[in-house]
Amino acid sequence: MIEDDIDRWLQARQDTKYREMQVKILPSLSPDAIIGVRTPDLRKYAKELGKREDVNEFLAALPHRFFEENQLHAFIISELKDYGQCMTELTRFLPYVDNWASCDQMSPKVFKKHRQELIAYIRNWIASGNCYTVRFGLKMLMEHFLDEDFTADYVEMAASVQSDEYYVNMMIAWYFATALAKQYDAVVPFIEGNRLAPWTHNKAIQKALESYRIPAARKDYLRNLKRRA
Repeated sequence: MIEDDIDRWLQARQDTKYREMQVKILPSLSPDAIIGVRTPDLRKYAKELGKREDVNEFLAALPHRFFEENQLHAFIISELKDYGQCMTELTRFLPYVDNWASCDQMSPKVFKKHRQELIAYIRNWIASGNCYTVRFGLKMLMEHFLDEDFTADYVEMAASVQSDEYYVNMMIAWYFATALAKQYDAVVPFIEGNRLAPWTHNKAIQKALESYRIPAARKDYLRNLKRRA
């Protein structure tokens, strides 16, 4: 069975020092859920698994026991070439995503050719109330709608998200910092108007100040827009 093959492969590649580091940076997970397999190895193995005729058995076996299985799942989805299949598998998988890494490292390549269909899903993901589904929706909004398909309506979508979840608010901040680098004139009014919660507002400015893509004069202006918590 493919699940047995995967388990043997993962256990054979455990790196205990790497595992110790992952336990620290993935606080939402139980240490027992982390084996400790390096990400490049997982990406390579995911491509091999994606070619197997029985890969759908693994994709259907939710929830997974280990973080690394979720990583493999995310990487397999990212490589799917058929948009319909990709969205079906993604929709099934998203409720089980339980950490920022599996969320952030999942980026379906096929979405680049299907942006207009994608935006409706993004709206639903952002409105879902599920921490990592919301984070994923914001990430897709950041990746696919800050360049040629940009409109200020999409910034409004991000600004309208209200959450007490750290990983949601951090993604909002990341989105706005990136948006300030790419679409400054359209986005800075959202900062000037204090549209974000104070912590998220200040984190967005902090990230913008760290960006090499934003000129020094704009950074000086943004620095003066910081708010007291």
